[in-house]
Amino acid sequence: MRDILDVHTHTLASGHAYNTMTEMIRTAQEKGLEVYGITEHAPRMPGSCQDFYFHNLKVVERRHGELELLLGAELNILDHKGTVDLEEPYLGKMDVTIASLHSPCIRPGSREWNTECLIQVMKNPHINIIGHPDDGRYPLDYEAVVQAAKEYHTLLEINNNSLSTKSVRPGARENDMEILRLCRKYHVPVIMGSDAHYEKDILNHAQILPLLKETDFPEKLVVNTDKEKLYAYINKYQ
Repeated sequence: MRDILDVHTHTLASGHAYNTMTEMIRTAQEKGLEVYGITEHAPRMPGSCQDFYFHNLKVVERRHGELELLLGAELNILDHKGTVDLEEPYLGKMDVTIASLHSPCIRPGSREWNTECLIQVMKNPHINIIGHPDDGRYPLDYEAVVQAAKEYHTLLEINNNSLSTKSVRPGARENDMEILRLCRKYHVPVIMGSDAHYEKDILNHAQILPLLKETDFPEKLVVNTDKEKLYAYINKYQ
């Protein structure tokens, strides 16, 4: 499978990652990516950068040789009303946005409440991707989530870190299998994300690829194979 993009990665600015932006961009170039995204953790994540960091991303060059750089945020979902921790107009100015449920920022609720958190955030047209919806600490009605992703034109991420032996997200493999099954059923695209916090993990989708094969997931529904597929979903090209 052609795999030419990775938009879920973090630098030192996120507080618990270990390379600079320059180092991450250089490694993305060396790995032959066509599109590379840095989506720092948004302000409610302990130790991460604050609002002005995101406001000032306009100063960073977006073209590095043949590599297109996208800069944005991995937002924290804060409640069941779709509230996230970066406000307009800056949210819509991010090249790409991911919204995720993170335990330091929101407590798990019931299956219905967790599902409502995701559905409401997907209604925001400036939210492009739902990050690691496979986290078993947040039980979800996956059929409702997949149908909402289709209705609100939002990508669902299959997260490589979730599938690692070091993952803190229980049940991720089984949950990802269910997500892929339902996305295939309803013809909903997914995006593979490395969730790299260290340069060597950029474009690391090694744990995801076997699941795609096992579920016979259609390549045409994997956004990473063609940057034009991604462009249809992200703020920069809307």
